[in-house]
Amino acid sequence: MIFNEQPTAATEAGGPSFQDLKCRIHRMLIERVDLTKLELLRSDELAGEIGRVIEMLISEAGVPLSRPEKERLVVEVQHETFGLGPIEPLLASPEISDILVNNCHNTYVERGGRLEKTDVVFRDNSHLLQIIERIVHRIGRRIDESSPFVDARLPDGSRVNAIIPPLALDGPALSIRRFGLFRMKLKDMLALGSLDERMARVIEGAVKTRLNILICGGTGTGKTTLLNMISEFIPEDERIVTIEDSAELQLKQDHVVRLETRPANIEGAGEVTQRDLVRNALRMRPNRIILGEVRGGEALDMLQAMNTGHEGSISTIHANTVRDAMSRMETMVMMTGLDLPERAIREQIASAIDMVIHLVRFPDGSRKIVKIAEITGMESHTIVMQDIFLFDQKGVDAEGRVVGEYRAAGLRPGFADRFKVYGFDLPPGIFDRRS
Repeated sequence: MIFNEQPTAATEAGGPSFQDLKCRIHRMLIERVDLTKLELLRSDELAGEIGRVIEMLISEAGVPLSRPEKERLVVEVQHETFGLGPIEPLLASPEISDILVNNCHNTYVERGGRLEKTDVVFRDNSHLLQIIERIVHRIGRRIDESSPFVDARLPDGSRVNAIIPPLALDGPALSIRRFGLFRMKLKDMLALGSLDERMARVIEGAVKTRLNILICGGTGTGKTTLLNMISEFIPEDERIVTIEDSAELQLKQDHVVRLETRPANIEGAGEVTQRDLVRNALRMRPNRIILGEVRGGEALDMLQAMNTGHEGSISTIHANTVRDAMSRMETMVMMTGLDLPERAIREQIASAIDMVIHLVRFPDGSRKIVKIAEITGMESHTIVMQDIFLFDQKGVDAEGRVVGEYRAAGLRPGFADRFKVYGFDLPPGIFDRRS
């Protein structure tokens, strides 16, 4: 990639490309400057100091550059030295929710729920691997041929997954799920049309009255974001323990203990799973346990916790429908290796979980709560559920945006009486079907 579309002395035939020049200046900077001392400077002082050094190095290199070219070179060399190289500007953009690096030449982002290709490129696969290693090393993880993929997180909580050859055939691949630069609240979802006032009121009541809630949906539907938002309704005087594979939750309460799993070390020992942490959390006197995502055998421990005095627990699960979420939960309990009868597992699920919230991401990029359902119990060998609120999609408009309406199913949930006991009032007729 040439850094100036119009030929200049730096890019004419025989002149260095932008990537070559940046690599050369970066190498010279590392050789001549004590970077450990520069890291002690404030960000504004650092930019000025690095800028002066790079100006000197550019002059020594004998490459004539315009002022915009010099400024761009200064910024990108700083990103290479102290940041994450070419993707640093993408991380600074609040509009970008996902950064997807397929290889050194192809980088995509999700903006407004839609994927688009960027002009971001890396020098080569070795350059991309250096950036991946920089991310991984900062949190004490490793990635190499013996352990060629890793889940990690950035300081802002963004989730990172990286996979390298020999598993990735076209070179290292990097995926970053942005956590967001500001904390969304339920009122923000209301403004975006992701639910309506009645649904928001019932969700608030469910959290405050300590119902056990399961949030389900596909990848990228906003399950963790919703969990973060509804956690604001947990009272300040309750002790909360969160358990995650990669810590993303940012609860506003003071009395929070955050736990995170740990992978096995290079000898294959030392792994700590979510199931281990759930068991340990039960000994920590929690009022509520929040499990970032249930993925395996920890499902059984979570259900038992919900059934033994830890009301108000919340978790998420990958599933395309509410019924699929129940089936997946059942399968995960079976992953414990215990020979439990099918009916006993379903009874545990029906007894433990009170409410299921289902999220969907539509083709136009919008994310909506399409169903809130109550689990009412068992009938024969089947878990019985009833819909409380639904989103009815009517079609799409001329611009491709989803058109539909939220409606109540017309059934009064059993937990409505619990709301009264806890002193949480609901508007009259909130569950009535409207014509």
